[in-house]
Amino acid sequence: MTGSRLTPVARKLRRNRTVVEDALWQCLRNRQLDSAKFVFQCPIGPHVADFACRGARLVVELDGGQHSTLADAARTAAVEAFGYRVIRFWNNDVVENIDGVLEAIRTELLIARNHTD
Repeated sequence: MTGSRLTPVARKLRRNRTVVEDALWQCLRNRQLDSAKFVFQCPIGPHVADFACRGARLVVELDGGQHSTLADAARTAAVEAFGYRVIRFWNNDVVENIDGVLEAIRTELLIARNHTD
């Protein structure tokens, strides 16, 4: 599956978001973090990214207990092949330290903007 074929999958994921995804989304939506426009459950190549800032070419992935390092590495490589930088956080990072997660995302946005200016 690629591109528009993933749109129904992305829509389903948006409707069935987890509590942790929703908590981070509430902080990223509507350009709340450094005026960066993020989208939620964004198809990129053969995958659906949890959060993507197209302008900064940045993807933020949330990982729960079902994730494996090997599978995530392959997924990261596939998304990076489309020109995105991928950063990952464990769900418990968002729950326990959302301010730290937002600061890390802010830092990545600054790095991305410095590379595109």
